[in-house]
Amino acid sequence: MIQVVTGKTAVYGVFGDPVAHSLSPLMHNAAFVHCAIDATYVPFHVTADELSAAVVALKALNIKGINVTIPHKEAIIPLLDHVDPAARQIGAVNTVINSNGRLIGYNTDSSGFIRSAHQDLGFSPPGKQVLLLGAGGACRAAVQALLAAGVQRIIVANRNLQRAVNLIESFQSDATQPQLVAVSYQSTEFLQAVSVADLLVNTTSVGLHGENLNFLTLENIKGSALIFDMIYSKTGTALVQAARSRGLASIDGLSLLAAQGEDAFNIWTGESLPDGFMRQKLNEYLD
Repeated sequence: MIQVVTGKTAVYGVFGDPVAHSLSPLMHNAAFVHCAIDATYVPFHVTADELSAAVVALKALNIKGINVTIPHKEAIIPLLDHVDPAARQIGAVNTVINSNGRLIGYNTDSSGFIRSAHQDLGFSPPGKQVLLLGAGGACRAAVQALLAAGVQRIIVANRNLQRAVNLIESFQSDATQPQLVAVSYQSTEFLQAVSVADLLVNTTSVGLHGENLNFLTLENIKGSALIFDMIYSKTGTALVQAARSRGLASIDGLSLLAAQGEDAFNIWTGESLPDGFMRQKLNEYLD
């Protein structure tokens, strides 16, 4: 079926800066065609200074829903009419639905992260130690998912130690939760965390433009460790390339993009896509 845009076509999209690299339009438009939904999905380049006006425009233009990516996931929260409790706990929104002029925010990064880690890396959370790089919205989504999945220990590493401390303290509500630890990249504790991690996750934006994570060395990581880079690149991120050169199982953010996208699509449309539908569309495009 060919997608034809008319005056009745519903509009969805993504807010980000940068956004030209986004593969979300590819997979969402394929999903609309698959489900015979008269809708289209477009990228919107929105800077930080323009975010407030862009959110107001969602109502004025009757845009039905958006995804939210770097750097707006946290900043958009006070601009919405309502935020789902899970997204509120994470402190970040990546999906917004325009429900009859009322903007409601959700976070599908959490469910998408744990599903893609299991499906694409074979990660089994119970009893495992996880090292998370970064302390922003993506990290908070990962912490929420890992806590619910029952990991043994979560180490949050960040350049600014206090930011990592603040993040874990917001999740330490009872003694039954896994041990949560904050470390700085410059500490000996960080080097120790790298050596014992069963799963290492880059939740930062470092690597989006091909940069190396200069503070991270994989020399002491164990051979059974799994690497998950939330950033994606058509050629593979620097972290994924470094991991694979050492024979480590690794994936980039394409798996997360597809998993969280399927959850967002369900929120917007009520439709459930076949398992792996969006990842298949991404693979077809990139092959």
